[in-house]
Amino acid sequence: MANRQTPGRKIKDADKSGFSLGGLLLGLIKWSATLVVWGIIAGILVAGWFYADLPNVDDALEATRRPTVTLISGDGQVLAARGDLYGVPVQLADLPAVLPNAILATEDRRFYSHYGIDFIGLLRAVWANIRAKRIVQGGSTLTQQVAKNLFLTPERSIKRKVQELMLAFWLEYRFSKEQILTVYLNRVYLGAGTYGVDAAARKYFSRPATQVSTYEAALLAGLLKAPSRYNPLSSKERAHGRTVQVLRNLVAAGYLTDAQAKAAEKGKRRALVTRTQRVGRHFTDWVLEQVPSYISGGDRDLTVITTLDAKLQKKAERYLEQALAGEGKKRGAANGAILVLDTGGAVRAMVGGRNYSASQFNRVTQAKRQPGSAFKPLVYLAGLEAGLKPSTIMTDAPVSIDGWAPKNFNGKYEGEMTMAQALARSVNTIAVRVAEKAGPRRITRIARRLGINEDLKPELSLALGTAEMTLLDLTAAYGPFANGGFGVWSFGIREIRDGNENILYKRQGAGPGRVVAAHLVGPMNRMMAEVINTGTGKNARIGRPAAGKTGTSQNYRDAWFVGYTADYISGVWIGNDNADPMKQLTGGGLPAKVWARVMKAAHGSAAQKSLPAGQASASQMDQRINPALDSDAEAEKSGGFWKRILDALQ
Repeated sequence: MANRQTPGRKIKDADKSGFSLGGLLLGLIKWSATLVVWGIIAGILVAGWFYADLPNVDDALEATRRPTVTLISGDGQVLAARGDLYGVPVQLADLPAVLPNAILATEDRRFYSHYGIDFIGLLRAVWANIRAKRIVQGGSTLTQQVAKNLFLTPERSIKRKVQELMLAFWLEYRFSKEQILTVYLNRVYLGAGTYGVDAAARKYFSRPATQVSTYEAALLAGLLKAPSRYNPLSSKERAHGRTVQVLRNLVAAGYLTDAQAKAAEKGKRRALVTRTQRVGRHFTDWVLEQVPSYISGGDRDLTVITTLDAKLQKKAERYLEQALAGEGKKRGAANGAILVLDTGGAVRAMVGGRNYSASQFNRVTQAKRQPGSAFKPLVYLAGLEAGLKPSTIMTDAPVSIDGWAPKNFNGKYEGEMTMAQALARSVNTIAVRVAEKAGPRRITRIARRLGINEDLKPELSLALGTAEMTLLDLTAAYGPFANGGFGVWSFGIREIRDGNENILYKRQGAGPGRVVAAHLVGPMNRMMAEVINTGTGKNARIGRPAAGKTGTSQNYRDAWFVGYTADYISGVWIGNDNADPMKQLTGGGLPAKVWARVMKAAHGSAAQKSLPAGQASASQMDQRINPALDSDAEAEKSGGFWKRILDALQ
């Protein structure tokens, strides 16, 4: 008998099978829904994490920058501008249409059709980078660039990129296309410290952005790819090549015809600016370091009116280079420094070295070297204060003091001569005898009084200039001889103004007062004039009354000439930074020649003046040297006081 299936059983099995499949589908739907919900929650949390530290867009849209400090020479030339340069805020409607068009044609042709992200451009950039196996294109829109440059840090991370996209969408929602483009034009970096098209146009073309030509507009647009590389101050050739490419972009985008683009290329010679040769860069650094000690700048733009004579500075830089490239090279001298002060201490020229680009070290203010015989005028001043006279007869003969036996530079001895003759001939033995008569402590007191702030040891070797000091200090120490006995504080700032022309600082007053007795000024000047007239400084003759002193340190490591007229004090140092000996180069040779060229340029056709004779007027007779400086203990205290004052002013 055949087995038969029960219809009920079959139905039951079918029901069971159907129930199982339906449950599975239902479960999948439930779990999918759950995952979607949790995915949404996770997405919200992640978005919230990205959003949590987004900057305040309204605050970021306000211009934030480093204040600009502009240095102006005494004759009105711009020496330097440090900080961020912003031009006048521009509106899109005020600009020549070619300027925004050039930017759109080069950076974002679908700017008006996308919503912050250009997916077509992004895909094209990815494909180009894959084919080139390196990054050759970027896919960022102008909106993304605004988001990135204005609101975010340069950090490269997934989080920052997501934030950039979020901000781009938000900017597109919040602002019109014209507003976004206007913000971009006013805030984008365009090289040489300039932000915005107006600042760049003024920097590169000396005109506002509202007046740029087609070629100039294309040049500005071309800077966006690499502002430092393509700006015309860095390379005219690269700037022109990039500009031509932008003109082609304008043609491809339909903004210009081919004929118009070719015609625009002819604007090259007129548009490309020439880099202004920067002068006084060591001086600029020296002054900028001092500005914060005069005023608290805050976020104000500042204009600093300096004492520098830009024309004289250029000549001094050229004279030093010519000297080192010629005779200096033959004599093994690789570097040098020049300083020119007026008799009140204002720095008129400062050449801190041969090549600023190669070395920013300032050999006027920072290098401490042995001055050799250029220090002797201070020793002879001490001798006069001790009662000696220029006519005092002294003997040039071997000298030995506690085993120390200094010799003359030429190894010879000439017997009896006056103290004035000894200074003119730079006789070492007599300088030591003068120092012995005056006393080393008197010499150190005089050095402090005249502004030399080094810790000089009261030893007789001071007579031969063995103590190290800067060219700035030694040159300023000669100032009292040039101005009748008054101390000189060297300075480079006359006035500081803010962006609204309000005067924040103006130099007033003079130096530390009388530091050389009036009756000693004349004798010192007559002795030091003989150095140039008949002595070791003959190469420093300039056809007008002048005085000075040569200096050569041991083994020809340093060569100096420091001298003055009734108008200027100047010092020249030549040597090697590593103190390598030179080939018999003395202070009376190349330094004296350079000094003469610089001082002739400084005076020009000015009327000749006699050196101060030292005859004190009735009012000057009342101006005595601070008696406290005549005692050793008080001299130590006062020396520290003057050093603090000078440090604050320099």
